[in-house]
Amino acid sequence: MGRTDFSSLLAYQKAFDLAMQIFELTKKFPTEEKYSLTDQIRRASRSVCAQIAEGYRKRIYPKHFISKLSDGDAENSEVQVWLEFSLKCGYIDETTYNELLEKSLEVGRLIGYMMANPDKFQ
Repeated sequence: MGRTDFSSLLAYQKAFDLAMQIFELTKKFPTEEKYSLTDQIRRASRSVCAQIAEGYRKRIYPKHFISKLSDGDAENSEVQVWLEFSLKCGYIDETTYNELLEKSLEVGRLIGYMMANPDKFQ
């Protein structure tokens, strides 16, 4: 399936694309946000990908698999909070916010499916 398999997961691919889009977008954030909002949203969005990858490597242990995916889902929720702050602070417009939020919600649905069906990822 690819390098260690996780990279072919749709949830991973969509989470990775979202993280890269957030990375590019945050390059335009004010410098005073470098160690706060910019850092937080980048870390959270990247962590979603890492948790999916880690979970996939633990898939032979369903409880560990679900636990890691749950951590990724929590990080994904954090991304949504930082997106809302980005909107309210005027760093992104409403169209961008809605687009990124929808992508994040889709990642959440995919992670939720994986958590509900761990046997399909053996």
